[in-house]
Amino acid sequence: MRKFNLIIAAIAMASCISCSSQEEQKGTKTEEKKTVELSNKQKAVALLESLESGDQTPISYINSNKYIQHNLAVGDGLEGFGVVMQNAPEGGFKAKVVRAFQDGDFVFTHTIYDFFGPKIGFDIFRFENGLIVEHWDNLIPVAPANPSGRSQTDGPTNSSDLDKTAVNKALVKNFVSSILVQGQYDQLGDYIEGENYLQHNPFIADGLSGLSSAIEEMAKNNIQMIYTKNHMVLGEGNFVLTVSEGTFANEHTSYYDLFRVEAGKIVEHWDVVETILPSDQWKNTNGKF
Repeated sequence: MRKFNLIIAAIAMASCISCSSQEEQKGTKTEEKKTVELSNKQKAVALLESLESGDQTPISYINSNKYIQHNLAVGDGLEGFGVVMQNAPEGGFKAKVVRAFQDGDFVFTHTIYDFFGPKIGFDIFRFENGLIVEHWDNLIPVAPANPSGRSQTDGPTNSSDLDKTAVNKALVKNFVSSILVQGQYDQLGDYIEGENYLQHNPFIADGLSGLSSAIEEMAKNNIQMIYTKNHMVLGEGNFVLTVSEGTFANEHTSYYDLFRVEAGKIVEHWDVVETILPSDQWKNTNGKF
């Protein structure tokens, strides 16, 4: 547990560290040339991996005076982060970042955690002046392979077609609006690449046929998956993440969907579907979205 004690000590000093970090960023051009500046993506990945490594340096990538937390089970600011670390299980946390992408001031990651039990998570970080000022996430327990033998995280990890980011974001935004929110399922073929569509949801098979079968099965069991509002669309090249709100089986739900786009069609999908805590259990007042 020594490495976690070191992290707690680092958090207690984070205000000074952040201030120092900001001052360093205002250094002379000569000094800047001597320092290799990490990208925001690299900083976000380093922070997540520090949960396991115990490295204190990434704490300095958080603006301790402005850090806003949207994980409703965690208190706001660095203090909330510190409480989580103090309650780390024996042997600590584990975190393996599978994918990381950047869209302007936002970084979004896809991570395998051992975090009070094995979990899969999407994290979103918002940066200002090179420091993290806001965090959102969605977590779900690790599940067995789906009917097509795919895990929740396997598949391509690197983005391409960076010049098509805006076009791909628009395509996915329209898909979420038309299909998932408005329920125009007869238009699925306009967005999804038929039977070549690869699915990583733990309960759904590949292809339009797999998706259609899952929708029919839910209907038979009177289970409704409802998207009511899309809150965020982030992308890097051919990867696009959407954050949406709705209900699943009548439970208030947060939907994080990651899509891979190829030649103007959605060809692969990963997701994390998390039930939103009742408001009387929230440990911060920032809201899920």
